[in-house]
Amino acid sequence: MEVKPFVDFKNRIIKNVSKVIVGKDEVIELLLVSLISGGHILLEDIPGVGKTMLVKAFSKTLGLPSNRIQFTPDLLPSDLTGINFFNQKLNEFQFKEGPLFANIVLADEINRTTPRTQSSLLEAMEEKQITVDGETRKLNLPFMVLATQNPIESYGTFPLPEAQLDRFLMRITMGYPTREEEKEVIFRNASSNNVDHLPTVVSVDEINYLLNNFNKVTVSEDVMNYIMDLVLATRNNERIQLGVSPRGSIALFKACQVYAAINGRDYIIPEDVKYMAPHVFNHRIIIRGMVSLNDSVEMIKSIINSLKVPTEEF
Repeated sequence: MEVKPFVDFKNRIIKNVSKVIVGKDEVIELLLVSLISGGHILLEDIPGVGKTMLVKAFSKTLGLPSNRIQFTPDLLPSDLTGINFFNQKLNEFQFKEGPLFANIVLADEINRTTPRTQSSLLEAMEEKQITVDGETRKLNLPFMVLATQNPIESYGTFPLPEAQLDRFLMRITMGYPTREEEKEVIFRNASSNNVDHLPTVVSVDEINYLLNNFNKVTVSEDVMNYIMDLVLATRNNERIQLGVSPRGSIALFKACQVYAAINGRDYIIPEDVKYMAPHVFNHRIIIRGMVSLNDSVEMIKSIINSLKVPTEEF
């Protein structure tokens, strides 16, 4: 397997997005992992740290059609999927596509809409299709939902149920910038460096190549057993009420394949698993008495530290 296209792709994306987003190379890399593996991202962070700007810069860099949906309590499922309307001129019903018919969808403040509307995303995220009035329509590929939510404010919000959270490949946070990074952000904001001027640096053919070849990354029996040990440990931990599902196991494996490829390897090593697991698993477990993202991440890291790491020469 040729991994150079994966490495070049990563370097170009990070370099271009970093013209607008300062000091978030790791977050950009995680977005890339999700895109190539066919997953979705939940960005959980406080307002004003650049979540929306990051998504805009990412889609602009890829040159893929994108739509933004501002989730509100009065949003209906048809506002996302589209509707059939009667065209009087043609004397027939026609389908008007909703904002889900794009490659990258920014679901802003997803926890502000009702469970009924949240559930309309389930089919789109899992099966890359939507069904309206009994007719199923395929969505554009690649299809990626980048959802944001504010973990601090709870008034007027509807927490995402476990079934919805499980559809996201990763739940990540951007965090505050460092002192020097924030100074750079202020200077850039005052200049003409904005997302509208970002060029597209990759082609659709390149993206399709990565989507069709990342699964050629191999894994040894020892590393696969290491992944399964981690999954089973989340199910057998007394402090964890709900462990990782088989969907979560598949998600971690795919994420490790992509992460290995964009870092120049055609095989998975234990370090890939240790790095990706906290991002992929933190929203798939329910911990007794703890609910924050940081609590879940620390729990996954503690389980990783308790497991024996394969020592085979990779």
